[in-house]
Amino acid sequence: MLKIWGRPTSICTQRALWTLVEADVPFELILASATMGPNGHISGGGPAFGFVSSPKYRAMNPHGTIPTIDDDGYILWESNTICRYLAQTYAPSLFDGDVKILALGSQWMDWTNTQLEPHLHTLVMHLVRMREEDRNPAAVEQTRLEIIPELERLDAHLADKSYVAGDSFTVGDIPPACAVYRWTVFGLEWPEMPNLKAWLARVSEREGFQRHIAPKKNHLN
Repeated sequence: MLKIWGRPTSICTQRALWTLVEADVPFELILASATMGPNGHISGGGPAFGFVSSPKYRAMNPHGTIPTIDDDGYILWESNTICRYLAQTYAPSLFDGDVKILALGSQWMDWTNTQLEPHLHTLVMHLVRMREEDRNPAAVEQTRLEIIPELERLDAHLADKSYVAGDSFTVGDIPPACAVYRWTVFGLEWPEMPNLKAWLARVSEREGFQRHIAPKKNHLN
């Protein structure tokens, strides 16, 4: 059985878990984190799940990040790479068996990492994880203003297509959907984006989304 180290509240772990469901790969999730634990973020004084700094883990992933997978001895880290590996190995239907479609989807997977994730990290820290006395409302508002143009770009991209790589759901939809859903959970003000919202409604019906992304506790802890 495939092993994956991470945590349910990690958006990077979430995208790998969703892909595992899409690929119908049995797995064992092993809790691991340097910053989060059973009582939430370590800034509140509680312990982390840990293990990521251990020699055993660093031998698998020298960066100590999550997630990491062990697929029958094949070790891999970096969440988008894990998602693409799972699709290519177990579920080519997740890119219609076409490397060009995979590349189109990959654009939006990696765009998520560079254009959405930094903003979402700021928001989750200042809205959820940090102690209230350490939170900065000004940082939240500035981040809200900065993320909206990025969301508008995805909304415009989806004006003439159902999914990020075309008319079919692909692995390329998974990372941006995880990120956009987390944004909606924060309840901040944003303009009407009908294409984006319709896309999110479509992808949210999928089993992997329902199991690993939809629970709000996975975003508000």
